[in-house]
Amino acid sequence: MTTIGIIGAGNIGSQLARLAVQHGHQVVIANSRGPETLADLVAELGDQARAATRDEAAAAGEVVVVTVPLAAIDTIPSEPLVGKVVIDTNNYYWERDGHIAALDDESTTTAELLQDHLPGARVVKAFNHIGAADLTGHATPAGTPDRRALVVASDDAEAKQVTADLIDEFGFDVVDAGPLAEGWRIQRDTPGYGPRLTADQLREALQAATR
Repeated sequence: MTTIGIIGAGNIGSQLARLAVQHGHQVVIANSRGPETLADLVAELGDQARAATRDEAAAAGEVVVVTVPLAAIDTIPSEPLVGKVVIDTNNYYWERDGHIAALDDESTTTAELLQDHLPGARVVKAFNHIGAADLTGHATPAGTPDRRALVVASDDAEAKQVTADLIDEFGFDVVDAGPLAEGWRIQRDTPGYGPRLTADQLREALQAATR
């Protein structure tokens, strides 16, 4: 059993909290508005979950999910995340986030931006190319024919494996996209972004991605 910190309680964060609790993990979840605003979600999740501040969620989690709008990554506490596996679910929507030059010219990726903000953390890109409802709706046991696959990308092999094991436990096969810099292959408007794909199909979609 792992304690999973979740910073961001929107659609993806809430669904990951549900999956974590279903699989026996403890969840400490935070949002930008304060723990008291998460009372309904925590009541639904039960005794394995509690609401907290962002600093508390970062400190409590053995694995921490950052699932906040891109413009908010500067608010993620750095010190409590040193040495920890940090899962980045984010995507760049300039219409929402405002234009970011380094993303517009594709000289970096969203996960690399988070890694730059959290130099001591072990950032893994995951859960960014699946709709929130599909996280619970498409989850199936290992060995299920045509099981849906999800991507991981990271510069840290151990962190990548920890995340891959969690994804498999949550109900999905895993495809390794390589280092964080290759995360662009699964960003918005690429072939793998959104559709339900098996592992083989997802590998083909990664190869087919173009900038």
